[in-house]
Amino acid sequence: MERGRPEFGSPEGAEDLAAVADIIAQAFAMPPADSVAWVEKAAANIRVLREQGEVLATATAIPMGQFFFGQRVSMAGIGGVGVAPSARGRGAATRLMRHALQELRGMGFALSVLYPATQPLYRRVGYEQAGARFEIRVQAHALDFSERSLQLRPIKASDQPAIQEVYRRYASTRQGYLDRGPYVWDRVLHPRKETAYGFLVEGANGVEGYLYLVRRSKVDLQQELFLTDFVALTPAAGRRLLSFLGDHRSLAREVVWTGAQVDPLLLLLPEQTYQVKLLFHWMLRVLDVPAALESRGYPQGVSGTLHFELEDELFPDNSGSFILEVSGGAGHIRRGGGNSLMRMDIRAFASLYTGFMSPEALRSVGALVADDATVRLATTLFSGPAPALPDMF
Repeated sequence: MERGRPEFGSPEGAEDLAAVADIIAQAFAMPPADSVAWVEKAAANIRVLREQGEVLATATAIPMGQFFFGQRVSMAGIGGVGVAPSARGRGAATRLMRHALQELRGMGFALSVLYPATQPLYRRVGYEQAGARFEIRVQAHALDFSERSLQLRPIKASDQPAIQEVYRRYASTRQGYLDRGPYVWDRVLHPRKETAYGFLVEGANGVEGYLYLVRRSKVDLQQELFLTDFVALTPAAGRRLLSFLGDHRSLAREVVWTGAQVDPLLLLLPEQTYQVKLLFHWMLRVLDVPAALESRGYPQGVSGTLHFELEDELFPDNSGSFILEVSGGAGHIRRGGGNSLMRMDIRAFASLYTGFMSPEALRSVGALVADDATVRLATTLFSGPAPALPDMF
């Protein structure tokens, strides 16, 4: 390794950044000018792996949070993972990810989430499927609403604090939604090579909902309306925003947004004139087991004491026996003795933690070992709405 150049760390100078841009361009079939622009935007969060001073691989860590039962858990999203073509097949990506996860745990993040281009790499370092992202596609002609009770107007720059507060109130009631940081908000407001137009609806108490809309040209002068964000806090806001979208039906064929498999706004439609399609299963890695369990919320009115044992090859502090005590919507964790009644590795724990897989489902494929009573207790403590993410990063 070149003297003074660590194996892992932030890019150092223009040469490293150029190498990152080249890796990103080739890994994601991106035009070089676009990869350079992406690197400029993400530079503060980029990490690289070097060998003999040369950049072999890169990843971007994005600080944010994730909501579980109304409580925020610190989370770092991982994106832009790429390896130089000449370095592939030598374990560079695994080394890169191990370094990145160690750094993130040291920074105090409890969780990490990513969208995998390939699963074996991320499973090797402790990630597992833990939630989903769905596309909701509604036929515009079905949005025949006449709701006009709330004022609708374009969003101004001065509205951003109110918009972000509305989003946070909404996201905190959805299992797995992000507590967005600047990086993700920028993707919402400024989608690459497209223009997002924002509109909000107001009532007596202020902003009740909003959307950001991208108009995509289709054949025969028709359009597709893609929503980079769509939030309604009240029934009136939902109907008003759907009315606004329906007002485009003379030119728009479909309205598209992303979110959970079950979107309550679809209940407002008179017919099932929509499709819900799975886009991705995202993967989660628990970095700090005690922090992750104590910072998330739990179902109100549920209590119990769960003994379990974990295996984590990368972080020995996550391995061993634990006792989780849940009451009043909160969890408290302590080290246990030899009375562990449920055993799993850190990957299975990720799926259990979010509620993506039930204890019985994990047991059915050999990912979890427990007796029936313990499975019933774990189901009670970790059950809830299916975890979802509308955002890419």
